[in-house]
Amino acid sequence: MAMNNPYQSYQQNSVNTASPGELTLMLYNGCLKFIMLGKKAIEAGNIEVKNTNIIKAQTIIRELMVTLNMDADVSKDMMSLYDFMNRRLIEANLKNDVSALEEVEGLVTEFRNTWKEVIQINRKKQFTQSGQV
Repeated sequence: MAMNNPYQSYQQNSVNTASPGELTLMLYNGCLKFIMLGKKAIEAGNIEVKNTNIIKAQTIIRELMVTLNMDADVSKDMMSLYDFMNRRLIEANLKNDVSALEEVEGLVTEFRNTWKEVIQINRKKQFTQSGQV
């Protein structure tokens, strides 16, 4: 019987027990990680690693797109921004364009930071409502 990697077990457990909001935050963080790795690979001239990581970032953006609740007005705006980011990632991959990656990185960072604030505000509300202040 093979020993499980404790880090892998921890990661799997954190995904399985995360709230939908926390999963979205994990997606944003993962996207930022893959963009950073893509930038480093471009700078190092490693085309295969660049391609792999930018495709992973695109996959995350597409996942964020399909999980949008299109009944909410803000979702239409988010869809347009996600579509823009996806197109910029494609361009970055085709042209080895670090500036396109940085542009997407800035947008994803803003979304991640905003999402993090929303999670914190919701947690405070939950604890306040349950009398656990």
